[in-house]
Amino acid sequence: MINKPILEIEKEIIEDFALFDSWEDKYEYIIDLGKKLAPLEEQYKIDENKIKGCQSTVWLNAAYENGLVIFKADSDAVIVKGLISMLIKVLSHHTPEEILAAKMDFIGEIGMMTHLAQTRSNGLLSMIKQMKNYALAYQAIGARKD
Repeated sequence: MINKPILEIEKEIIEDFALFDSWEDKYEYIIDLGKKLAPLEEQYKIDENKIKGCQSTVWLNAAYENGLVIFKADSDAVIVKGLISMLIKVLSHHTPEEILAAKMDFIGEIGMMTHLAQTRSNGLLSMIKQMKNYALAYQAIGARKD
């Protein structure tokens, strides 16, 4: 699977959000994204995969295949599931270096941080931080193989 560059995926998300006039519609869209997220296998719903700093329960699993980081996740909250699905869309199937370099500007561009409750914003930042931590770990593993 050839994935689009991160900036291109972010641009598509910004364009998708521009189609909606109200934040109510944008929230519905985020919830729909969460509903389309493939369910996380039960074996990955363990404490080690829970993201710290999220008010809701969020499980994030990462795998390293052929030099790419593949993320899978789930949440018990519909809006959070939508948020993590966006992050997966942007960051999954990229190299650790690409993930670490990602600025994630689309979040500000679509106005996400100003429209989420403080606890949700903190949770979103925790999800991004954990994804980048996985990338950092896999970068170190990849460097050892070279």
